[in-house]
Amino acid sequence: MTPNAVDVIKAKRDGGRLTDEQIDWVVAGYTAGAVAEEQMAALAMAILLRGMDAAETARWTQAMIDSGDRLVLSTGGRPLVDKHSTGGVGDKITLPLAPLVAACGAAVPQLSGRGLGHTGGTLDKLEAIPGWRAELTDEQIRAQLAEVGAVVCATTPRLAPADRKLYALRDVTATVESLPLIASSIMSKKIAEGADALVLDVKVGSGAFMKTPEQARELATAMLDIAAAHGLRCAALITDMSVPLGRAVGNALEVAEAVEVLRGGGPPDVVELTVRLAREMLALVGLGPPHGPDPAEVLASGAAEPVWRAMIAAQGGDPDAALPEARTVEPLLAERDGVLAGWDAYPVGVAAWLLGAGRARKEDAVDAAAGIRLLVGIGEPVVAGQPLLELHTDRPHSLPAARAALAGGPRLAPEGAPTPGRPPLVLAALGSATQP
Repeated sequence: MTPNAVDVIKAKRDGGRLTDEQIDWVVAGYTAGAVAEEQMAALAMAILLRGMDAAETARWTQAMIDSGDRLVLSTGGRPLVDKHSTGGVGDKITLPLAPLVAACGAAVPQLSGRGLGHTGGTLDKLEAIPGWRAELTDEQIRAQLAEVGAVVCATTPRLAPADRKLYALRDVTATVESLPLIASSIMSKKIAEGADALVLDVKVGSGAFMKTPEQARELATAMLDIAAAHGLRCAALITDMSVPLGRAVGNALEVAEAVEVLRGGGPPDVVELTVRLAREMLALVGLGPPHGPDPAEVLASGAAEPVWRAMIAAQGGDPDAALPEARTVEPLLAERDGVLAGWDAYPVGVAAWLLGAGRARKEDAVDAAAGIRLLVGIGEPVVAGQPLLELHTDRPHSLPAARAALAGGPRLAPEGAPTPGRPPLVLAALGSATQP
C-alpha cells in the first residue's frame, strides 16, 4: 500500500521506526511538492523529538541523494578527498587546506556554504577576493579539479535538492537541532559530490553549534555510521571551538590570514589544524607519510601557495588584488593590567556578525571588510589602555552593539595568576587513519 503523509507523521510521532518505503516516499514527495510544507514540518518536529536510528538516518540520507544528481568527477588520476567542518568562529581552515592537500597529490572537491549568525561561511570569505565567483557548472568543477587539483565552490542546484528545501523549512520551524537531520543534511551532499574519502571536523564549544563533547561525539558517530552504510571512507576529528581560530574573524581578514599560512607563516593554531586535517585526508587515500609528502613540510615551504593562486584565478579571482579594508577601525582597550586568560569564541563571533561580517537571514548581504582582529594571545601580559583587539566595519552605528557583545570576550586574570593557555585543538579522533 502506498504510504501517506499522515500515517508517516503518526508513526514517528508515536515513537515508531519509519520503513524504507515510507522514507523514500516522503522525501521524494516533499521534493516534488506532493507532501505539503506543514506536513513535512510536523514530521521534522516528530523526528526532532523521537529521533531516528542509524538505519533510518542512512536511508533518509540515501533518499535525499536520490532526489537529485550525483557529480561524476574527473581528476587526472588523483584520488578525491574532501573535508567538512561544522563551523566556528575564525574557521578559515578550508582556504589553506584545499590547496595544501592538492599540492600533496590528491584532488579536493570542496563544495561549501555561506555563513549564518555568528559563524562565517567559506564562500563569503572567498568572495572578498575581487572577481572570484562561487557558482560553477559541473563541467567547470571537473575541469578545474583535473587542471588545478582543488576547487571550492557552491553546491550545484541538482545536488540533493531535497536537503536545500528541507533545510529552509527546518530553519523556520525550530527543528535545526535534530541530530539525524543535521547528519543526513551534511552527508547527503558530501556523498552526492562523489569523493572517495571524507574527513569531518566536528567543532565543540561556545563558538560551535555543538556545545558539549557528548553532543559532538554523537553527531560525529552518526555521520560516520552514514558513511559506513554508503561505503565512504571517513574519519572525524572533534576539535575545540571555545576559542576563535587564529587572530582574524571576518571575511577579508580571514583570507589575508590564510594567505599568511600558505606562505609558511600564520597563527600556530591555524597551521596545526590545517596540517592535522591534511594528514587525515591524505592517509584515507593512501598518500600520507611515510610514503607520501609530509603536509607540514609542504605548507612551511610555501609550495601550496601556487595551487591557491591557480585555484583563485580559475574561478575569476585576482590573487594579487588588494582585499577590501574597512573605513572604520577602532580598538577595544584593556581596562586594567593583567594577563589574557582566554578569548571566548561566541562573543567574538557575535561582535563580528554585528559589525557586518555575518548575516541574520540567508538573503542578507555581508560586508567583506568587516570583522575583528585579535591583537593579544592567550597567556600574554597586558597593561591598562592597551588595545586587545580591533573592530573593523563600514557601519559605525554598529560599534556600540559590538562593544557590548564583547563584554565577555576577553578574559583577564591578575598578573602572576596561572592561566590555562589555549585548550587542545583536537579533542578526539574517530575512525582516524593516522592514529590507533
